[in-house]
Amino acid sequence: MTGSRICVGAIAGAYGVRGEVRLKSFCAEPQAIADYGPLWSEDGRQFTVTLGAQVAQGFAARLSGVASKEQADALRGMRLFAERNRLPGLPDDEFYHADLIGLEVFDTGGQSLGRVKAVLNHGASDLLELVAPGKSGAILLPFTQAIVPTVDLTAGRIVADPPEGLIE
Repeated sequence: MTGSRICVGAIAGAYGVRGEVRLKSFCAEPQAIADYGPLWSEDGRQFTVTLGAQVAQGFAARLSGVASKEQADALRGMRLFAERNRLPGLPDDEFYHADLIGLEVFDTGGQSLGRVKAVLNHGASDLLELVAPGKSGAILLPFTQAIVPTVDLTAGRIVADPPEGLIE
């Protein structure tokens, strides 16, 4: 995927026998995923999305060109992307996860803590997964204003003030 596209959802599998899919939305307003179309797959296919009923963890949805249960099943696990310019602008203190991945993280003293490998969310709040040369495992850094006071997308860096003992 190019930097001009943002992951907005994923296909969880077929829904029924007529080609509908179970669509999981990653959007702040889940139903808005249909407004950002057309959506693109990682392999370059383009889909228009028509949302149906809300189902567990997403929506039943119809994708253009998908007419059978077998075709819908074949899309299981596929991530869907929207053009960045179709997405809403964000306030100064909010960021698309894709913009954070790859940024170098420094402590308040200027020492590098690592690079953002992923942004995780398991319910409570976002975590930045950092990888650092010489460290055997990943570092999980809570992505809160208190711990991450500065995100400078222009400079490609994040300044963090982790609590003592979090990073050894």
